[in-house]
Amino acid sequence: MARPSNADPSCRAVGPASRMIAVGRGLLILCLPGLVLLVGLPAVLRGGQIDAMHWALPAAAILAGAGWILGRARLGLTLWIAFGVAGSVALLSALAVGRAPQAMPVLLLLVLVCGAGAGGALLRSRLEVALCLLAAVVLAWFAGRTAPVEQAADRPVLAVITGLPLFWREGEQGLAARSDAPVIALLRRRFDVRPLDSASSPDLQRARLLLLAQPRGMRADALAVIDRWVRQGGRAVVLADPLLRWPSPLPLGDRRRAPPVSLLRPLLDHWGVRLAPPATMGEERHFLADGSLLTTMAGSRFELSGGHCRAAASGMVAQCRIGQGTVVLVADADLIDDRLWLADPDHPLSPQQWSADTPALLTQWLGQFLPGERQWVRSGEALARAVRWALLAGILWAGLGWALFGRGKSGIWRRG
Repeated sequence: MARPSNADPSCRAVGPASRMIAVGRGLLILCLPGLVLLVGLPAVLRGGQIDAMHWALPAAAILAGAGWILGRARLGLTLWIAFGVAGSVALLSALAVGRAPQAMPVLLLLVLVCGAGAGGALLRSRLEVALCLLAAVVLAWFAGRTAPVEQAADRPVLAVITGLPLFWREGEQGLAARSDAPVIALLRRRFDVRPLDSASSPDLQRARLLLLAQPRGMRADALAVIDRWVRQGGRAVVLADPLLRWPSPLPLGDRRRAPPVSLLRPLLDHWGVRLAPPATMGEERHFLADGSLLTTMAGSRFELSGGHCRAAASGMVAQCRIGQGTVVLVADADLIDDRLWLADPDHPLSPQQWSADTPALLTQWLGQFLPGERQWVRSGEALARAVRWALLAGILWAGLGWALFGRGKSGIWRRG
């Protein structure tokens, strides 16, 4: 039989086509880690919270598709890229947050991307194994999800005195005006929340917890009741704002609006604390010693003259021992406005949708606990730097895998 001539056009077309396919696969492999990183960034930008599970669904979909395209012959390369994706996410998290990422979400992401990539690679040849791997992916995704805050069985009574619209909608009347703010909906999961009109209410004496949030003006005898209640063993959180920026549909001067400045100066002076004027008119992010984040608007700080208080967050928070009771003072009340701590107003009970630790800290100061540890982007510059280094690391890892496993007809990872 005569051998085909090199001049045969059909033979000449095989070489360039194969090379184009090889180049396309190489580009696909190099782009996979960066593509996964980029599709997970919108969730980070929306709330500023770093969680490896933000990348779970896009990573699983992309790796499953890549495994299917590369096929079982390149299963080792697919798994290599899956390790690179998980490592790139971990590197981005560490650089953006400034500390080691949480181990469990990264481990679950690794299981998820490896299962998705291997399942996609085996889908055409070993259907049963592929389906088992993809089922493991689904289980890993459900295991990594943050559950909504559940209601505690034992909820202590929490009295709330405030001038802020936490239990009603401003500008509405009647039953239509009754509505809990998102922060109150969360507090009800841990406390039996009872709004009070006055410190003279008998309900205050039956409660051991008090949230005093930018209240309206009080007479001296009402302030004396609060002081005596604390000294007898009460626990209070006081939000005192020197310049409230809470949005309101009511006109300026309307008596239904919350006080624009704190009216608690006599009580604070009695406790040896002075509320300083605001240092800025805009939004600020404050990181506490444990990594928790508070976002304030035109916040201030406290100047302490007694030895029974200690300051935190550059003086924005003061923790005081008053008699037998404790008081946590915060130099801002806007921070419980959901615009400053909640990325998705429709899901206040989901910690993944928060943009600050405000409800968790408020609950902690009142003696209860909300589960979960959130990691926050330190700054926009830190996030940009983290994305650059994570992209570079992912591309280099994928390129090394292509050099080791993806080239040559005799590579051990090509064998079916």
